[in-house]
Amino acid sequence: MASGACCGALRGFLFEYDTPRIVLIKSRKVGLVNRAVQLAILAYVIGWVFVWEKGYQETDSVVSSVTTKVKGITMTNTSELGLRIWDVADYVIPPQGENTLFIMTNLIITLNQTQGYCPELPDKTTVCNSSKDCTAGYIGTHSNGVQTGRCREYSTSVKTCEIYAWCPVENDTHLPKPAFLKDAENFTILVKNNIWYPKFNFTRRNILPSISTAYLKTCIYDPKTDPFCPIFRVHRIVEAAGQNFQEMAVEGGVMGVQINWNCDLDKPASYCVPKYTFRRLDNKDSDHTVSPGYNFRFAKYYKDTNGTDSRTLIKAYGIRFDIMVFGKAGKFDIIPTMINIGSGLALFGVATVLCDIVVLYFMKKRYYYREKKYKYVEDYELGPSETYGTQS
Repeated sequence: MASGACCGALRGFLFEYDTPRIVLIKSRKVGLVNRAVQLAILAYVIGWVFVWEKGYQETDSVVSSVTTKVKGITMTNTSELGLRIWDVADYVIPPQGENTLFIMTNLIITLNQTQGYCPELPDKTTVCNSSKDCTAGYIGTHSNGVQTGRCREYSTSVKTCEIYAWCPVENDTHLPKPAFLKDAENFTILVKNNIWYPKFNFTRRNILPSISTAYLKTCIYDPKTDPFCPIFRVHRIVEAAGQNFQEMAVEGGVMGVQINWNCDLDKPASYCVPKYTFRRLDNKDSDHTVSPGYNFRFAKYYKDTNGTDSRTLIKAYGIRFDIMVFGKAGKFDIIPTMINIGSGLALFGVATVLCDIVVLYFMKKRYYYREKKYKYVEDYELGPSETYGTQS
């Protein structure tokens, strides 16, 4: 008996064909549901797909290059360095970077270092009472050199293990406050950005055709009065990100300069303009207090008349500016237009499915409607006694 049922099901699967049947149901509820769903789909296709998302356009992502130029001079007068002028060659390190630049705002400087023997900075691993506490050849994670195995006076009250290193060793426990180059807030940054949309062979630069040489020499970016000026005052960038420059200059940090190019190439090229936004990229809050800011070391090397090598070691704190370019361009194309139109028409089938569910499963006369919707027809090519499948 089970095998007969299986054979009947198999015959039904192989030899029965379903075709849609149109049934006109006069019902206010079903009619309103149908039109409401169709209207929602139509609003989605027209409003979202075509108007907001511009589904009729072919799109391309931006390819860009960025170069920068910093200008500004400041002066310091300290007992260690005396009266000194700082220009771009002193505080922009390195001179050029890939979509990034660094401006030094604070520093710890160690002058006239030469290679030799000197006591290590005191900490729990270097303080000693005798040479027995020191290990020749030992190099710790934070060592400034290689221990010799001797214990020497670091000060009148402290002894530390002797090392072979660049001496005197750097002492970075006292960071200048306020920042050593606090006037760096008035420096300016010229950002030159060239973009290309390869699919449309469209090029553009952030120094717009309407910008003259005279204007470029005097303008400073302002989101209201000069939104397309490519020259930025450093403290305005920091303030636009909700930060305080003088606080940030002490320990350094990372700022993001975002340039957004969203271009509708169905419009004239003059409408394709950059939009600038700024934000701080490194975390600076009460939950991130370990190793804050941004710093690194570099040295300037010299050779005296005796041929002895010496150097000036600088631990530089400052602000790194990462310039990030985003963008998308769109232009009318028949292929995405037809694809989205076809997808929209296909969505209208949702209204039919939803109304069928309401009619066949939720209405009081659902059994009556089900009888009208489904009809079983025998194959008239078979004889009167030859049937297969289900029938009603």
